[in-house]
Amino acid sequence: MSETVRTHLRVRASELVGRGWLNTGGKSLDLESLRGKIVLLDFWTFCCINCLHVLDELRPLEQEYSDVLVTVGVHSPKFEHEADPVALAAAVERYEIHHPVLDDPELDTWKAYTARAWPTLVVIDPEGYIVAHLSGEGHADGLAVLIPELIAEHEAKGTLHRGDGPYVAPEPTSGTLRFPGKALYLPAGRGAAVSPDAAENAASDAANGPDTGSWLVTDTGHHRLVELSTDFQTVLGTYGSGEKGYADGDAGAARFNEPQGLVLLPDDVAAKVGYDVVIADSVNHRLRGLSLAGGKASTLAGNGVQRLLETGPARVDEEGAAFGARLEADPLSVSLSSPWDVVWSAKLNAVVVAMAGVHQIFSFDPLSGAVRIVAGNGLEGLLDGPAAEAWFAQSSGLAEDADGNIWVADSETSALRKLVIGDDGNIAVETAVGKGLFDFGFRDGEASAARLQHPLGVTVLPDGSVAIADTYNGAVRRYDPASGTVSTLARGLSEPSDVIVDHTHAAGSEPLLVVVEANKHQLVYVPIPKEAQQVDEGAAQTQRPKSPVAPGQLELTVRFTAPTGQKLDDRWGDPTQLKISSTPPELLLAGGGTSVGLLRTLELASDVPEGVLHITARAAACDGPETEDGEIPDHAACHLYQQDWGIPVLLTDDGDTELVLDLRGMD
Repeated sequence: MSETVRTHLRVRASELVGRGWLNTGGKSLDLESLRGKIVLLDFWTFCCINCLHVLDELRPLEQEYSDVLVTVGVHSPKFEHEADPVALAAAVERYEIHHPVLDDPELDTWKAYTARAWPTLVVIDPEGYIVAHLSGEGHADGLAVLIPELIAEHEAKGTLHRGDGPYVAPEPTSGTLRFPGKALYLPAGRGAAVSPDAAENAASDAANGPDTGSWLVTDTGHHRLVELSTDFQTVLGTYGSGEKGYADGDAGAARFNEPQGLVLLPDDVAAKVGYDVVIADSVNHRLRGLSLAGGKASTLAGNGVQRLLETGPARVDEEGAAFGARLEADPLSVSLSSPWDVVWSAKLNAVVVAMAGVHQIFSFDPLSGAVRIVAGNGLEGLLDGPAAEAWFAQSSGLAEDADGNIWVADSETSALRKLVIGDDGNIAVETAVGKGLFDFGFRDGEASAARLQHPLGVTVLPDGSVAIADTYNGAVRRYDPASGTVSTLARGLSEPSDVIVDHTHAAGSEPLLVVVEANKHQLVYVPIPKEAQQVDEGAAQTQRPKSPVAPGQLELTVRFTAPTGQKLDDRWGDPTQLKISSTPPELLLAGGGTSVGLLRTLELASDVPEGVLHITARAAACDGPETEDGEIPDHAACHLYQQDWGIPVLLTDDGDTELVLDLRGMD
């Protein structure tokens, strides 16, 4: 990102246009008011796990350069629900965003800056000119080089103005829970260990009726776990200090970072390993263990470094790793990426993990410590078939059924998926509800036509049907495998993030569901109606602009420049790669598949009116300095840069014949 790789074409930044502003104390901002600062535009949408990763990547830079750097989050929604200003305000609070946010529901500013992917970063210098345009995550190191260069350049010119930025903190939410994520029922005798009066509370519950268990909740916004009685009001205990971070130890000292999914291990397994609950500690990129008897938290898997690349069939030739092989001998050495939910699989005799950040399903064996990939090749989208070839998109909810299969809430495809686990251990992936990355809605009926909107939770009902926390529709939906239909059990909820069958109702009474209502910071009971509601509010597609392209040959170029101090790692050949496919498949007549290089000629069909091009670009670069002969030193640290695009295209005779994307581009 040095001055030598930035072009000298000076392009003035477009104005910031949208519906309103958050985190500014009610003031509207424009680029003129930010003149003299280095401005970093972060184009994001709150459903996107990669966008959430970038928020955390930017925090150290924002803190270090607080007097010269102003980050502006430009929220450009993918889903209809994300265009709701109330939902956006909740997301800004939930993810502790400490910079101004522009609400851009019509994607006006997105289009002005020709963004093509979430996230996209644009750097504007103190004079108002664009100096960098970056797609995807993983750019913090490059920005850490570019920002001091801009500081030195503009201090010398007298165009840099130091001082406080325009951020104004909003009023925080108060209450026992803050944006809870998932919940877990603890049978009597397994929980209520931390609070001094826990035994008395449990005895009182038992004396007053059948509600003898308790509920363990990931209090995600408070970075801890809370154990509640069955009234959802009485706190029986807390696990974690409530301070964001990472630390093992007892209940008061342990630290978590936005914990999400929970699973209770079988009694015999828990007795052998010394802990009861496995926790998906999402932002720490770790699996944590919790002993309910003593309240002690431990680390089970993950080194805290975000995993950026799948180790599966797409990397067999390069790494020699077979799909399903143990990733590392030591589970504390393996890299994970935003584990979001966990469930026990009796067939695999392991914890199954929804690894949202790399669009894959992992497993963790508590007895051996083995971590494996069990489904998904790491590409983002919806594709069924053998586990090693399937595509997922930010899977966020898991549940096991009576046959040992695993149901998956695949949030970014608004889909309900299923892992069919054979008696021989082979796994196939099927889709019950959902169509693709850009298709969503609120429609019941035949599963092939039904639509969800960014579901985050799933559970199996007593009759074998599946209840879904249909998060962005504010509803609980039901899929009936017997009839192949979808219905609605409840609506009017505020971003339900999990749904669980109630275990505490009296024998003979109607079963209930427990719903984690994230944006109301509570758990609620929801009855299961005998006759489900029927809803048809239509199907929709993401209102993201479709790129007009001409049928026939389309020249694809992905631009990449290694940051200052790095060099493309060509020791074993071309260190760049493109993977290309399309939806529908017949859109792409030629040019699909995987090959080296960042240039490709595609051939698009003339009889397909529109579709989506799925493009994954990779480049490997290693740290310098170079040796005297120009070679990369053997000890150099190497970095993989990767970005996935799903680009909606509209076929038209006067459309573009070339497509240029920036993996790491400079303007």
